[in-house]
Amino acid sequence: MTVMTSLAHRLRSARLYLCTDARERQGDLDAFLRAAFAGGVDVVQIRQKNMARDAELAALEVARSAAVATQGIVCVNDSPKVAKAFAADMLHLGQTDGSAKRARRSLHEWALIGRSTHTPAQLEQAAADPGVDYFAVGPVHATPTKPDYVPVGLDLVRHAAQVAPVGDVSSKPWFAIGGLDADNLDQVVEAGARRVVVVRAITEASDPEAAARVLKDRLRRAWSDDPALASYALRSAALDA
Repeated sequence: MTVMTSLAHRLRSARLYLCTDARERQGDLDAFLRAAFAGGVDVVQIRQKNMARDAELAALEVARSAAVATQGIVCVNDSPKVAKAFAADMLHLGQTDGSAKRARRSLHEWALIGRSTHTPAQLEQAAADPGVDYFAVGPVHATPTKPDYVPVGLDLVRHAAQVAPVGDVSSKPWFAIGGLDADNLDQVVEAGARRVVVVRAITEASDPEAAARVLKDRLRRAWSDDPALASYALRSAALDA
């Protein structure tokens, strides 16, 4: 468990969320994650299907160590059991991973839970669920990490911006996800997203730190250019006072 600035405040302050496998082929997980965090990544989720439990826990520990310097958040994918063993600060659930209320029994009292959403109804349910702290909206574009999902396009992003206005600090944070990179980031920003999840935009970059910085700088500009977000940081901090 990581105890520094409150996890809820760090989530509200997050802009750039990275999903990555354990980099077993490259053998560079620690160096890769340190570069990603240095470039501005706020949240890292280790997502590798059918990974042995001990190997997943080891990868998560590497991520936790890499996250310390920037107070990044490390997220467990899907499994409350792994989250419990890791004393995770964040757990992300898909639509078939059970209730957030049940999953929370495996977590420490300050831990955060996210939910993937792919339809307006799922989005609205996640926004209303008291057990869910944030949600992801997508996949916006086709992506090999979710080959069975039909891209939702930008309409669901626009719907999320109406259901949970980013400028309203009482709204749950949400992240657009699915095939996002530096070339199409402006599209989701224009649709109302101010937080995004990326995969290949950083994992396949020759310079992960530089790739993260490009994305983070664009998101920072979106926040600074949005009048509705002018006092967001102060209002967010006040919630934790």
